[in-house]
Amino acid sequence: MRAISMISDQLPSDCWPVQQIAELEQHLCQRAKCSPYQLMWRAGEALLALISQHYATTQHCLVLCGRGNNGGDGFVLAYLLRQAGVKTTVVEASLYRERPSEATQAHSIWQVGQQNPSLTPYDPWPTDIDLVVDALYGIGLRHAPQTEIQSLIDRVNTHRAPVVSVDIPSGLDAQTGQPLGRAIYASSTLTFITLKPGLLTGKGRDHTGKLYLADLGFGNWCSDLTAPIQCLTGQDLCTWLPQRAASAHKGDMGKVVLIGGAEGSAGAIRLSGEAALRSGAGLVRVLTHHSTIMPILTARPELMVAELTPESLNAALEWADVIAIGPGLGQSDWAKNALNQVKLSKKIMLWDADALNLLAIDPDKRQNRVLTPHPGEAARLLGISIAEVEADRLSAANRLVERFGGIAVLKGAGTIIADDSFSPAIAYVGNPGMATGGMGDVLTGVITAFIGQGLELSHAARAGVVAHGHAADLVAEDNGMRGMLALDVVDKLRISVNPLHDNDD
Repeated sequence: MRAISMISDQLPSDCWPVQQIAELEQHLCQRAKCSPYQLMWRAGEALLALISQHYATTQHCLVLCGRGNNGGDGFVLAYLLRQAGVKTTVVEASLYRERPSEATQAHSIWQVGQQNPSLTPYDPWPTDIDLVVDALYGIGLRHAPQTEIQSLIDRVNTHRAPVVSVDIPSGLDAQTGQPLGRAIYASSTLTFITLKPGLLTGKGRDHTGKLYLADLGFGNWCSDLTAPIQCLTGQDLCTWLPQRAASAHKGDMGKVVLIGGAEGSAGAIRLSGEAALRSGAGLVRVLTHHSTIMPILTARPELMVAELTPESLNAALEWADVIAIGPGLGQSDWAKNALNQVKLSKKIMLWDADALNLLAIDPDKRQNRVLTPHPGEAARLLGISIAEVEADRLSAANRLVERFGGIAVLKGAGTIIADDSFSPAIAYVGNPGMATGGMGDVLTGVITAFIGQGLELSHAARAGVVAHGHAADLVAEDNGMRGMLALDVVDKLRISVNPLHDNDD
């Protein structure tokens, strides 16, 4: 096979809501004088390029084609594969639906010179299939696939061959990332023109596999438009974290106060403090329970640690540039009194962990605050179930901002950052190795450190999430995901927070 064009796994920052993509495609086609049928051919050529580059040993490809334009892309690919000398079998699904005109054209091209008839969803597959292409459903799916397609999806998911999905894994909601009943588990997904939110967050991260994008020749046109959603990757760290001035000193790098660590919970606040230091904070003061002072100081002597009392907290609030409260805080009267005292401050602050649980009990709204809930905490804050939060993570993050103000960082696969001033963002960093205790405490320290170093609040939240996830990806590259610890991520932060390598010429 010959590669027709290059396919990028370096994802752009632009991401569009599904309800606006049809209008976007129409606009781009009009500007570029490209018909929908020509667009279908570009998609098929891009798919051939992906297979040529990443599945070059394919001998027999099975292409599953639905009745819509996604299926039309599949027919174009099947034709191109056959022309390239690759044995190709097509399964035609949803036989009783009428095809759009351009998909009908693509189907006709595939049929020309085709000696063997297409298979139905119920026919057995050839035994030598070594690649499956999923072109069943596109981004317009709004309900569970019909029964025959669900059975077909099950066959794909249990087959030994790798799977390439066209634009989006069939059965996945392109907006929310939630499966609509059955959904394909792809080895790779090639999406077209722009990113879709459902590929980046929630269960979409499970189903998408390795994500690639082909702009289909519209890259320059898209760059002139402002996307409603941002995709954040490690490439963005250079934008937020410039080199330091040669004359910089610790007083310039932020005075951070971290509050938490009830009796028996020294680890959480220690992780936050160490992460703040590793992320470049100049001075980090920890206020904690008297029983946790020595364990924290012994582990990290660079932290300034004192007992949390009304007097020490008042002095720290006066001293601080930024305040974080919550890791290991608990919900005792000791914790509630501290939070009530922090509420009186007008300084920028971050609330995490038990501070969020207390906020759910006694809600307020303020703009000088970052909230960093995981889905369980978000559910308590919104008075809904965890399943409802995960069903539409973008919507849940926006609702947190509407109700509580400031910035909401909804943690999880594809962390969402939402606020009133900027487009919502989805962080395409991190990995399942982060599913262990202490990771959220580390994120608290990173974001707080960036605020202390002068980043605007929204930029600090974005940079903190990306640096945190990028550091975890570095850990996974070195040692794998299983067994990753929060302190392993802290160790890699020095790489993530120095994207420009301060010592370089």
